[in-house]
Amino acid sequence: MWFILALLSAVFAALTSILAKVGIEGVNSNLATSIRTVVVAIMAWGMVFLTNAQGGISEISKKSWLFLILSGLATGASWLCYYKALQIGEASKVVPIDKLSVVITLILAFVFLHEQFTAKSLIGCILIGVGTLVMVL
Repeated sequence: MWFILALLSAVFAALTSILAKVGIEGVNSNLATSIRTVVVAIMAWGMVFLTNAQGGISEISKKSWLFLILSGLATGASWLCYYKALQIGEASKVVPIDKLSVVITLILAFVFLHEQFTAKSLIGCILIGVGTLVMVL
């Protein structure tokens, strides 16, 4: 199931880029990001209430609150940068560079989460990096 959800995530992310590139034309990138964020927040809270998960709020630890807030700040910064880059650059170049987050995530997971960095993941990182360079040059 995780694979199907991850694949759907990639499809929706691709749609996000194309729809955003069209929608951001003539709109301040920060304003566009704010509009997107409101829509995402409404959708996410809708899912919380639809699945009756709102009772779990009181059970969230202080550590989880801290890291969820930091993650939200990182997401906001990412979206602000992404929308500005998408507004002034070509989607076909901005998106591959944005996807270098895969390589950065693998490195950070190795350093901070002590996840295994295998030969397969090293080769994958190199291929993603080289592929990104080929696409944007």
